[in-house]
Amino acid sequence: MQRWLAFTLVEIVLAVFILMLLLLLAVPSLSGVLANNRLRRSLNGFNNLVRQAQERSVAERRAYLIVWREKGVLLRPEVFAKGQQTSTTVELKLTLKLPAALTNKPPAEWIFWPSGTCEPATVQFKGAAGSWTANYLPLTARPEVTSYVAR
Repeated sequence: MQRWLAFTLVEIVLAVFILMLLLLLAVPSLSGVLANNRLRRSLNGFNNLVRQAQERSVAERRAYLIVWREKGVLLRPEVFAKGQQTSTTVELKLTLKLPAALTNKPPAEWIFWPSGTCEPATVQFKGAAGSWTANYLPLTARPEVTSYVAR
């Protein structure tokens, strides 16, 4: 005795409708995950630059600066050694606030001293993936993320 499995047109249409509904629900959550990953990469990229500044300032026993430019930020020594022209650049649109600055409009430079300490700073990022704000502590240069919003 043979059994035939057959589906009616209504059953097939219903199954396709359910699959489409699940797909429509999954797409927004997937785009949110991708935006969160891009935002996390921007925060990690800047934190790597901060760590490099701190490590180089201690290892070379001289001050390093993270300098804000139009197209991003760059890491450079406060005073170049003879023949030295190297710097590390991160292409992120960031804003810097120096709460302990003595002037109203300090230069857009964040200094790391040879001891590995830095001046306290607040850094903000805003991009297509979202925004974050981090306060960097002067003794450890570790971020305290105060705002993190993925789109």
